[in-house]
Amino acid sequence: MHNAPKPNIEDLPTPAQLRRSTIIAGIGAVAIGLMVYLPAEHAIDPTGVGRVLGLTEMGEIKVQLAEEAEADRLLDEQRARGQSSSVLDAVFGVFVGTAHAQEAWRDEVTFTLEPGATAEIKMTMEAGNVVDYAWTATGGRVNFDLHAHSGGESVDYERGAGQTSGEGSIEAPFAGDHGWFWRNRDSTPITMTIQLRGEYSDVVETY
Repeated sequence: MHNAPKPNIEDLPTPAQLRRSTIIAGIGAVAIGLMVYLPAEHAIDPTGVGRVLGLTEMGEIKVQLAEEAEADRLLDEQRARGQSSSVLDAVFGVFVGTAHAQEAWRDEVTFTLEPGATAEIKMTMEAGNVVDYAWTATGGRVNFDLHAHSGGESVDYERGAGQTSGEGSIEAPFAGDHGWFWRNRDSTPITMTIQLRGEYSDVVETY
């Protein structure tokens, strides 16, 4: 049996070299956390590198999906406790749709969202323009995000999960496309009806 030769003292790293290596490794870990992990996982980009590399957008999607999942979980809990009634929601949706049908709407957009599908409906607006809207979801519940972004500016008007109808108005703080991102989290197709009137030049539909 042979004993392994002892290393030469000269070949071993000195305490100063070990400290330097530890500091360099720590700086590298912090840099990776700031430039890669935070933008990609939490949409937090203190250095701006994540936006350049497209990681911040990835993080924003993850954050939005997590928020939707949490909203779905809370909705499921409400259903389990019997606090929501699909029959009453359906009647309410028909009532809202009938009430708005009696008003003069400029445009009405109708489309079907299959289970798991998404769609975007946007109005092209100038700064200061005002649009009134009313929408109904028939056959299920939808998640939505009413927002706009253009030229580095962005605004979130409203978000909702497990909804069957909505109405209101928005005033554009800047020029661009303002409207909804829709997602069907239910297991059945949903028919969406969106009624619009006000100050906008075009309706952009993306399915």
